[in-house]
Amino acid sequence: MSKKKDKLIVHSKSQIGLNKNLNKNSGFSRDKNKKQNFVFKDKSFFILRLKKVFLKNIIWIKILFVGAFILVLYFSFIFVQNTLTHLQIPFYSSLFVDFLMTPPHKILSTEGRTNVLILGKGGEGHNAPELTDTIIFMSINHSDSSIVLISIPRDIWITDPKGKINSVYMQGNDKEQGGGIYLVKSLVSGIVGEKIHYYALVDFSGFKKLIDVVGGIEVEVANSFTDNHFPIPGRENDLCGGDPTLSCRHETIRFEKGLTHMDGETALKFARSRYAKGEEGTDFARGARQQLVVDAFIKKILTREILFSKDKLVEIKETALSVVQTDIPLSGLAIVARRLYDNKGISKSYVIPRDFLFVPNYSPKYDNLYVILPIGGNWQKVQEWVDSILYSKN
Repeated sequence: MSKKKDKLIVHSKSQIGLNKNLNKNSGFSRDKNKKQNFVFKDKSFFILRLKKVFLKNIIWIKILFVGAFILVLYFSFIFVQNTLTHLQIPFYSSLFVDFLMTPPHKILSTEGRTNVLILGKGGEGHNAPELTDTIIFMSINHSDSSIVLISIPRDIWITDPKGKINSVYMQGNDKEQGGGIYLVKSLVSGIVGEKIHYYALVDFSGFKKLIDVVGGIEVEVANSFTDNHFPIPGRENDLCGGDPTLSCRHETIRFEKGLTHMDGETALKFARSRYAKGEEGTDFARGARQQLVVDAFIKKILTREILFSKDKLVEIKETALSVVQTDIPLSGLAIVARRLYDNKGISKSYVIPRDFLFVPNYSPKYDNLYVILPIGGNWQKVQEWVDSILYSKN
C-alpha cells in the first residue's frame, strides 16, 4: 500500500514537471510569435511609410529621372560631337551637301555664270618667279554645267601698268601687297568683257605636285615638236664655263603626237615650252597645250580610282590647300567640283583668234619686246567673240 502511494506521488511529480515544461514551451512559443508579429508589423509599417513618402514626392522623383536622362543625352551628344569633329565628319558632310545641292547663294555668279581666272607663275627657283606665264579665263555655266576655257596670250601689251600682261601680277604686288591679283583680274576682265568672280594661282612646283599626287595624267599631244632651248631651273645665272652660247642653261625636250602619259615634271615642260620651231613655238600653241594639261588633270580626278579612294581624295585636298592660292570658298569649290563632275571635264577650249590681234614691230615704245595688241586699238571684237561663245544658244 505504501509502495503504491509512493509511485503515485512520483508519477504526480513527474506529471507536474512535464506540465511545467509544457507551460514554459508554450510561453516561449507565444513570446516568439509575438516577436515575429511585431517584426512583420514593423516591416509593413516601414513599407507603408516608404510608399507614402514615394507617392508624396512622385513629381520630384519624376523630375529627377527626367533630369538624369537629359544629362545622359547631353553628355552623349557632346561625346559624339567631339568625336565627329575630331574626324572632320561635319566638314566633309557639309561639303558633300553643297556638292549634291549646289546652293546658288554659296557661289558668286552673273547671269548664271561663275568666272574664274587661272594663273600659273614660276615660283621659287625660276627666273622671274612672279611672272604669270599661264593666264586662263574659265567660265562655268550653272544651268547646264558646261565649262569653257579661254587662254589669254602672255605677250599682250598693257599700257597701265606698262609691260606685258604676264608682268601685271608682279607689278601690282610691288605697289601694294595683294594688289597683283586685283590688277590682273581687272585687266583680263577688260579684255574678255566679263566680270571675274574668283581666281586660282599656282606656281610650277605646286603644279607638279598636283599632277604627281593623282598619279600622272594622259595628254593627247596634237603635234610632234622639239624644243632645243628649254630652260633648266636653277641655272639662270650659270656662266657655263665661258661658253658664249650658254648651252648649259638649256636642255632639249621632245614630244611625239598621240596619247602620252605625263608626270608632273613632263607635264610642266609640255605646258611651258616656247622655243619649238614652227607653230608649236608660238604663244597661241602654248596656251592650247596648257588647256590640254588642265583638262587632262580634271579628267584624272574624275576617274573611279580617284573618286572612290578616300585616302587619295584627302591627299589631293591637302596638296591643293598647300600649293593653290584662291579666293573661292570651300562651298564654292564643292559646287565647281559638281559642275566638273556633271560635265566630265571641260566642254570647250579656245585661244583668242589671231584675226583680232596683231604683232607690231619692235619699238622702244614696247621696250623692244615681242608684244601682241588688239586690232583697232580696243578689245571690242574680242569681247563680242567671247560673248558669242558664252551666251550663244547653238
